[in-house]
Amino acid sequence: MPEPSSLPTVRRRRLGTELRRLRERADLSVTKAAGLLGVPQSRISNIEAGRYGVSGDRVRALADHYDCTDSALVDALASMTGERRRGWWEEYRDILSPRMLDLTELEHHATRMRVAQIINIPGLLQTTAHARALFEQTVPQLKPHEIEHRVSHRVKRQAVLHRDQPPPYTAVIHEAALRMRFGDLATARDQLAHLIEVTDLDHITLAVVPFDSGPFHTSGQGVDYFYGPVRQLDAVQIDTDHGGELIDSPAQLERYRLVLDRMESAALTPAKSRDFIAQLIQDL
Repeated sequence: MPEPSSLPTVRRRRLGTELRRLRERADLSVTKAAGLLGVPQSRISNIEAGRYGVSGDRVRALADHYDCTDSALVDALASMTGERRRGWWEEYRDILSPRMLDLTELEHHATRMRVAQIINIPGLLQTTAHARALFEQTVPQLKPHEIEHRVSHRVKRQAVLHRDQPPPYTAVIHEAALRMRFGDLATARDQLAHLIEVTDLDHITLAVVPFDSGPFHTSGQGVDYFYGPVRQLDAVQIDTDHGGELIDSPAQLERYRLVLDRMESAALTPAKSRDFIAQLIQDL
């Protein structure tokens, strides 16, 4: 059994959460589950809390004891084990908030991503100058080196969209976000031009919701939806005043899928969205 970790990754925590859900669905106590596996009760608790790593074989044994017959889910859970190497984002562990690192890890492992932004350009689509201007407005005010750490992290995150097999990425952006200006006029123009440029990539879809599209349902917050290898392993991060909030409950995941569907239905087509952004550039 791997050693316990004081800094469990978001992936390990999610694995523990799903194992706990399977156990509870089987109506087994932690004590009973530990007895079936032949380990101390604390071991099950630590696995479910993400404090202990667990092997793929042990995941399959637990799923068998829990009478889980969903082979696709079991295979997906087993594939989440055994990672010895930490991601590149760990170099920011003592610099940035855990939530920012969780977001990066979710992006790295997602099989598909959908995002919706009302007042901000999605982080993966921001230019360096736009990101720097945005971080300069953070409250409380950041020191220059703190701004640069955040900018470099954001730029490195964007590599997920340019790797050999990038995940499909759909961004729904409200006109308000496109008109929200960070930095000078040149920064604003470059950011809008960059949005048009990235849509040349086959795996990136961008759709604009104009002001005159009429009312549509939205949470009012930025939404990042990450698809897992199976639907049960999807995850959502929503923007809040105190930072990102991760959601993985089945009911909430379904809700945010509907929110994104409705936002997409209110948006212009990708082709018309490109024309809309091009017009905004001319108007600046």
